Amino acid sequence: MRKTGVILLALMITAMAGPSGATNKNAHECFAPDRGNRIAACSEYLTLPGLDDRQRASAFAMRALALSLLGQYGPAIKDYDKAIELNPNFPVALNNRAWAHYRSGNNRAAWPDVERSLALDPWSGHAYDTRAHLNQAAGNADAAYNDYVSAMRYGGARMVRLYQCGLQAQGHYNGALNGIVTDSLMAALKVCVGNKSCDPLPPDEECKAATS
Repeated sequence: MRKTGVILLALMITAMAGPSGATNKNAHECFAPDRGNRIAACSEYLTLPGLDDRQRASAFAMRALALSLLGQYGPAIKDYDKAIELNPNFPVALNNRAWAHYRSGNNRAAWPDVERSLALDPWSGHAYDTRAHLNQAAGNADAAYNDYVSAMRYGGARMVRLYQCGLQAQGHYNGALNGIVTDSLMAALKVCVGNKSCDPLPPDEECKAATS
């Protein structure tokens, strides 16, 4: 799984969830940053009475995120479908569903989701990253480059460090993993976007020290 930065979206969904009155263990584990027992916890949380559509949408999105991080994109997409049905203007879920479609090879389905996500939240570094990957896969190197630049602009130093680490793993960058945009980083990114098999994001298990 290469969407290392996607785990940060758990924090965004958590902030949106607002599980008022639902303070039991399942609610905590469903919306906690550590995915741990999230799938089972969210499933239990969804059985609680009195949840409103926004809370249910957030829980479906959190369970989908956990499934996606395990590479179970089909079940994840089904949960994102439910989340978006309950909350159509849910930019995080739209972007994550776009990423799940991309990772499962259905780029055509990913495009409208990521464009809708960016229309709702034009400052999302993660959504720009998703669109960058789609553009790169389509051979649109210039558009991909511009979107990766926007991902760093809005995603901040952590996104920059992820690209530094990923590009270093690809053999295109040998600078510091310091979250600072440099000419050497931009040159490495320019080389990467011209190659559909080059991913500037590292695998999840890499770069933990650099991004913590």
